[in-house]
Amino acid sequence: MKQDSGKVRLSMLQIIEMNIGFLGLQFSFGLQQSNMSPIYTYLGAHEAAIPLLTLAGPMTGLLVQPLIGAMSDRTVTKWGRRTPYFLIGAIFCSLGLLAMPYSPALWVAASLLWILDAANNITMEPYRAYVSDMLIPAQRPVGFLTQSGFTGLGQTLAYLTPSIMVWLGVDRNLVDAHNIPIITKIAFGIGSALSITTILWSIIRVRERKVTPAELFEMQKKKMGLGVALGDIWDAIVEMPKPMRQLGVMCLFQWYGMFIYWEYIALSFGRSLFHTIDPTAPGYREAVLVNGQLGGFYNFIAFIAAFSMTPLTKKFGAKRMHGVCLLLAGAGMIALPNISSRLWLFVPMVGVGCGWASMMGNPYVMLANSIPPKRTGVYMGIFNMFIVIPMLIEGVTLPLFYQSWLGGDSRNAIMLAGALLLVAALAAQFVAKPDQEEVRPLLSPVSH
Repeated sequence: MKQDSGKVRLSMLQIIEMNIGFLGLQFSFGLQQSNMSPIYTYLGAHEAAIPLLTLAGPMTGLLVQPLIGAMSDRTVTKWGRRTPYFLIGAIFCSLGLLAMPYSPALWVAASLLWILDAANNITMEPYRAYVSDMLIPAQRPVGFLTQSGFTGLGQTLAYLTPSIMVWLGVDRNLVDAHNIPIITKIAFGIGSALSITTILWSIIRVRERKVTPAELFEMQKKKMGLGVALGDIWDAIVEMPKPMRQLGVMCLFQWYGMFIYWEYIALSFGRSLFHTIDPTAPGYREAVLVNGQLGGFYNFIAFIAAFSMTPLTKKFGAKRMHGVCLLLAGAGMIALPNISSRLWLFVPMVGVGCGWASMMGNPYVMLANSIPPKRTGVYMGIFNMFIVIPMLIEGVTLPLFYQSWLGGDSRNAIMLAGALLLVAALAAQFVAKPDQEEVRPLLSPVSH
C-alpha cells in the first residue's frame, strides 16, 4: 500500500535485504572492538594510553556523521539520496580493514584507525536514515530491530573468526615480526571482503525510493554546500525535540560505559583468567581468543534478542524495554571480573547481549518517533553525537584516573562500565513521549 509520502509497505524479506549491509558494517566494528586494544598492546602501548589511542572513533563520528547526515538530506542522484555516501564509505572501510593488521608501528595502526572510523561513519548515518526513509512509521520498530539483529550477527562472526581459524588448524601462537597473530590478519581480510559485498547486496536488492515532488521542492529551496549543511545542523540543535535532549543524558552514561568495556574487557580476562598482562605471553593471546568467543556469544544473544524483542517493545514501549536490558547488561559487567571459570562467564554475557541488542534498536525507535521526517538525516547525525561525545569524554578523562582511582587494573574498569549502565537504565525512564506540539513547528520549511 502506497503512502502519501511515496513510501510503500515493504515485505519482511525486503526489510531483511535492505539491512544486510549492516552485517558487513558491524563485522568491521566487531573487529575493532575485539582486536584494537590487543593490537595496540602488541605494538607496545601502555594500558592507560588505550583510550587516547582509540579517540579516532568518537572524533570522526563527531565531525563526520552530522555533516554527512545534513548533506545526504539534500542530495539527489540517480542512485538515491543516501546510497552514494554509504557506498563510498564501504569502499574505504574495506581498504582500511585490509591494511590494519599489517601495521608495522603504533602510529601506523592509530592513523589507519582514523581512516577506518571515518569510512565507517560515512556509511553509518546515511544507512540509518535510509532505513527510516524507506519504512512507514508502523514498520520502523521492526526495521531498526532487524538492523540490530544484523549488528549482533555481524559482530558475532567478527568476534569468533579468530577462534574459528584456530579450530580449523591455524596456530594461535603464530605471529608476525610485530607480534600480531596471523589469525588476526585473516579475520581482517574477511572483514574487508564482507564490508563491500554486503553493502552492494542491499543497494542492488532494495533500491532507494525516488524523492517525491514535495520533498524535492523543499530540498531545492537551499543550495548544497558546507555552510548550508552546518547551518542545518545548528538549526536542528536549537530546535531539538525534548525527548531527544533527554535521550542525550541517557547516552552519556550508556556510551561512556560501553567504550570502557570494549577497551578493557580482553585485558580484564588476561588478569582474571590467566593472571597476565604481558602481550607476548601465550596466556594473553588466549585471553584475546576467550574475549572473542564470549563476545561472539553475547552478539549472538543480541541477534536473537533483537528479533524476539520486537513484540515486547510494541507492548511495553521502547524505553521500558531499554531500561530492563541496560539493567541486565550492567549487572553482567559488574560480575564478569569476579568470575574465574570460563563456563560461568557465559551467564553474565546473556545480560550484556540483551543490552547490546536494545542499544542498537530501542533508542532509535524512541528517536525516530520524536523527529520530523524531512530532517531525519541531520537528526540521526546529531544523535550520533550523543554516542561519540561520551566516548570522547571517556578517551580524555579515563587516563587521568585509571591509575589513581582504578588502581591501574582493567577489572576495576569493567566494573565501572557496569555501574554506568545501571545509571543509564534509570535515565532512560525519564525520556518523555514525543510532544506533537513541539515537533510540529519543525515540519515547516527551514530558513536562515
